Amino acid sequence: MDYNKPTQIAASMIQAGVDKLMLASRDLLIRSVLSGAILGFGTTLALTATTQTGLAIVGAALFPACFIIIVLMGLELVTGSFAVLPMAYMDKKTDALSVLKNLLLVFLGNLLGGLLYAFLFCLSTTQFGHEEKNAVALLIVKLAETKTLTYASYGFDGLFSAFTKGVLCNWMVTTGIVLGMSSTSSTGKIVASWLPIFIFFGQGFEHAVVNMFLIPAGIILGANVSFADWWLFNQLPVTFGNFIGGILFTALPLYYSFHKKTKQTSDIEKRYPSSKRIQTEVKEEQFS
Repeated sequence: MDYNKPTQIAASMIQAGVDKLMLASRDLLIRSVLSGAILGFGTTLALTATTQTGLAIVGAALFPACFIIIVLMGLELVTGSFAVLPMAYMDKKTDALSVLKNLLLVFLGNLLGGLLYAFLFCLSTTQFGHEEKNAVALLIVKLAETKTLTYASYGFDGLFSAFTKGVLCNWMVTTGIVLGMSSTSSTGKIVASWLPIFIFFGQGFEHAVVNMFLIPAGIILGANVSFADWWLFNQLPVTFGNFIGGILFTALPLYYSFHKKTKQTSDIEKRYPSSKRIQTEVKEEQFS
């Protein structure tokens, strides 16, 4: 299986950020709507497996399928962009306003996709309201209430808990993005991306785009959750946590440890091409 070194991955992430910023608004919106819906598909698949087997870990093992689809199709997921776009900004390939506009548009598209799938899934699983909620629907209701009302009951501590779970979640999600770039083959991308997503979902961390489907679906199915509960006690703190996790634990470490170091070494090489010390450092960097 082919393998790209971390220095190559860091450069690829910066280029991916530049490419995202060059996309037309229409393309960003279409691709982000698809991503939001596909994560909804993955969530109901995971919950179906959980209810059928009684083992949540089985559902967690299957959930990454939706993430892998998004990676292979080149779609837009705001949580992944939380690491990729800041790296392009740190490398002075864009400005803060362009990054913000892109993130807001992708966030909106992910939200629309999640809502679309929530509406269609709820109609289908209840036969347009003619049947009682099945095991998966009941689990969605329970999770929607847990992801909002439980945090609300703890006040500020609950908000901070949602935030930290968002940080931990996107540390792994953006690691999945990174590992997806560690290979140029479909098989390599699938295998490499699967593990971090399995880790976050299996531990119940909070993903903003997953919740764009899960909580609205719970509300439609009868969860005792209001619009304010959804946004104040989950969507906003989780989104902010995802943002911080992507920048703090993926974008910054990769940029300063791999890409910026490589650039500095290259600049020194140009200035002192005959230096044996520099040549040795470059060789060590290539094999690190």
